[in-house]
Amino acid sequence: MAGDAGESPRPGEHEALARLRQLLPGAPEGEVWFGDDAAVVRACPAGPLLLLATDTVVGDLDADLSLTTLSDLGWKAMAVNLSDIAAMGGTPAQAVVSVVGLGPDDLERLYEGVVAAANEYRCPVVGGDLSAGRQIVVTVAVTGTVDGPPVLRRGARPGDAIWVTGPLGASAAGLRVLRERGLPDQRNEQPNGPGQPDEEEKALMAAHARPRPALAAGTVARRAGATAMIDVSDGLLADVAQLTDQSGVGFELEEVPVAAGATGEEALAGGDDYVLVFTLGPARAEPVRKAFAAAGLPGPWLIGGCVEDPSRHFLAGAPVQVRGWEHTF
Repeated sequence: MAGDAGESPRPGEHEALARLRQLLPGAPEGEVWFGDDAAVVRACPAGPLLLLATDTVVGDLDADLSLTTLSDLGWKAMAVNLSDIAAMGGTPAQAVVSVVGLGPDDLERLYEGVVAAANEYRCPVVGGDLSAGRQIVVTVAVTGTVDGPPVLRRGARPGDAIWVTGPLGASAAGLRVLRERGLPDQRNEQPNGPGQPDEEEKALMAAHARPRPALAAGTVARRAGATAMIDVSDGLLADVAQLTDQSGVGFELEEVPVAAGATGEEALAGGDDYVLVFTLGPARAEPVRKAFAAAGLPGPWLIGGCVEDPSRHFLAGAPVQVRGWEHTF
């Protein structure tokens, strides 16, 4: 039982990544090979920068298939990778998709979501692989481009402001509502009758089932001078901590925008929102607001700032425990 005396904690994703980092080669100057949202490489020595991202979603681990559909899983498999490109300030180019554990009928349903996301975000699927297996596993790899230096996680500086590109907590709240409702099709019900979800609940369920990568916001933030950026996949606190830890700074957060219908805890630690967190020099506040408005985008929301002490993790003037999602093995 967890918590028994003498029991060692299970190793987590961050420990596994730290071990892998010791085994993998370092990148040549100007490239990033490990530890960011996407790798940054050159196809040839004098060529333009290319972004490479890959992620895997596992049925009934990364998505509860009793509450969402195979089509939703396909959409999410694309979206989480597109969000990694967004976090670099890039534009997606192509994707390859590998699927384990689905026969032709279910595969077609999965690909309804894959193709819908590929079409909406202009990232065509150009290949992939199929394999038999007992577990549903979908792995997507995406290429991307960037018309300037990409934004890394490690560029934040003391005094930089911390911004987010949208309210938080919608995905976690949507999962809560789906569990209360019990059926994936309820988010699509036509007019609201007794016991049917209202518009706010439908929006939350959709946010969980079909997250929307903030590609346009990532490009605007990069062009406005963002010094560091990351997408919120593991939870706001966890991902802000990743960004500031890699930058060698601490953070002090103040008011955090909470999605309608979500709780404060869901906003801080729920994860799967795929909004972006970015840092920016304090003199860039008005220019970044104008840039978002000119692009027709909401926000961004100022939520705090970076401080010199890397051990300082504060929320609303008090120390805060960093928490969120982490795979364990």
